[in-house]
Parts: sequence; structure tokens; C-alpha cells
Amino acid sequence: MKTNVTLKLDADLLREARVVAAEEGRSISSLLTDRLEAIVRERKAFDRARRRALARLREGLDLQWTPPRSRDELQSCK
Repeated sequence: MKTNVTLKLDADLLREARVVAAEEGRSISSLLTDRLEAIVRERKAFDRARRRALARLREGLDLQWTPPRSRDELQSCK
């Protein structure tokens, strides 16, 4: 379902948008629709990536490191 939206744009911006749309053989509506869809896609992709990164941080990374058992062992690592 499509819904109409009313925008208030600066006259100069509207004039430039009409030029861009005409150069691309499209309507201002299709230009805005494509840009809004891209913004939403980017936001969703960012949110998914953020959730994955946070999950990895919570899990941690196994470096298979064990602390030295004694001071002598620590000094021998130098």
C-alpha cells in the first residue's frame, strides 16, 4: 500500500531536485523513495552488524593463554 506524503522544501532545493530527476528521467517521488529505501537498508544492516559485534564481545575470544604459575616462569618468558 502506498501513502502520499507532503513535504516542505526550500524552493532552491526543489528546483535542484527537479533538475536531478529530469536528468535521470525519473520523478522526484522515485528519487526520494529510492533514497529513503537505501537509508532504511543501511540502518538495518548497521543494526545487524552491531548486534553481531556485541555478541562476539560478550562471547569473548579464546586466546588459549594461561597465566604464568610462578615469578620464575614469568621472567623466563622475556
